[in-house]
Amino acid sequence: MRLRTVVGEDSVASFRKLPSGAWRAEVSKNGIRKSNSFPTRAEAREWAARQEYLIGTGEGQGSTQTFGDVMDRYARERSPKKRGAHWEIIRLERFQRDDIARIRMCDLTPGHFAQWRDRRLGEVAPASVIRELQLMSSVLTVARSEWGLISANPISEIRKPTKPPPRDRLPTAAEIERIRHAAGEDLSFVQARAFHAFLFSIETAMRAGEIAGLTWDRVDLKRRVVQLQHTKNGRPRAVPLSSEAVRLIEALPKMDPVFGIQSRQLDVLWRRARDRAGVDGLTFHDARAEAITRLAKKLDILDLARMVGHSDLKMLQVYYRDDAETIARRLD
Repeated sequence: MRLRTVVGEDSVASFRKLPSGAWRAEVSKNGIRKSNSFPTRAEAREWAARQEYLIGTGEGQGSTQTFGDVMDRYARERSPKKRGAHWEIIRLERFQRDDIARIRMCDLTPGHFAQWRDRRLGEVAPASVIRELQLMSSVLTVARSEWGLISANPISEIRKPTKPPPRDRLPTAAEIERIRHAAGEDLSFVQARAFHAFLFSIETAMRAGEIAGLTWDRVDLKRRVVQLQHTKNGRPRAVPLSSEAVRLIEALPKMDPVFGIQSRQLDVLWRRARDRAGVDGLTFHDARAEAITRLAKKLDILDLARMVGHSDLKMLQVYYRDDAETIARRLD
């Protein structure tokens, strides 16, 4: 249901009832558009009338707060509610030291972010710029839709950097042996356990943080299942264990967490062993890619998605690499 009301000269407000039962109000005046959702139609109409007045008086076109102030508010009020809050807050603090943080919200334009994008592309990879723009865009979206500080998100109007092709780096058997030698095989030492975690990731496709945070109350060796409560996408998942994965766990000294290693330690120790082994360009996360590549030969795409925690099946299609001839043989 959509209702349209003329609020004032050159101003139109429309109200739409959403499937949830809430009402969405949209106001358009002097080229400025605003929208928001409310529990009742009366609240939506009251908000629309207020916005029409603010736009008419010039007060609704943007806040005089700086972008840095708004990022600081977002870091205090929104980031702590997210998984990965620590790193998000660090990124926001870094943005606040940039020149763009000193621009008032009412003065922000797409051009400011286009200039920031081009400058940043000279410093870091396109994938990093895309992630940073996504975070700043999240701040601006909340500033627009919930805090009423701007009428539009300027980042939505700029061209995003081209996404790089998917990473295609897998460890070779020779590289694994070299890193094994560099890390050592005495699992009473944390360096050896860091490499052991890499091998476990190859068997399970678990991420470094998931492995480091694994505790014994989440492990059932009889059923050969690990229950993960805290994952990257925020949804719990059950990870089946191969016989080799079970062997790797059973070889560890008894400690809790299972691998006796912190997430930040794991990355540092892994890179140290890799560099000592003289292996270039390999990351801990490449073990997950190796695992998914192997699992794609054993599992259909739905089972694979369930095991590795991907909700977008398109992200997994790259791992199904059989040619037409191989698929044809499986049809008989």
